Amino acid sequence: MNVQTFSALAEPNRLAIVELLLEEPLPVGKIAEKLKLNQPQTSKHLRVLSDAGLVDVHPIANRRIYKLRPEPFQELDRWLDSYRRMWEARMDRLDDYLKAIQGKKPLN
Repeated sequence: MNVQTFSALAEPNRLAIVELLLEEPLPVGKIAEKLKLNQPQTSKHLRVLSDAGLVDVHPIANRRIYKLRPEPFQELDRWLDSYRRMWEARMDRLDDYLKAIQGKKPLN
């Protein structure tokens, strides 16, 4: 897993940008407006997200439209999946243990 991805997503404004772009591609001005940020600040956040490979930019006339790239999020999901399996296995063992306890002694 790429540490740059976590670093980019750790900042609340950048995470909010990602959540906005999850709905639809947007120009920088619309992102700034929705998040109540100034445009230069928004552009800096978008640059970090772009450098981390999380967003693509598509120039259309004099506008720059930003959209999410699916690959980094798919990679993050694969990485998290190993932890999901570990916790599911632990929860299954806990469930088995609780069922065994309930068979021996009722819980109130």
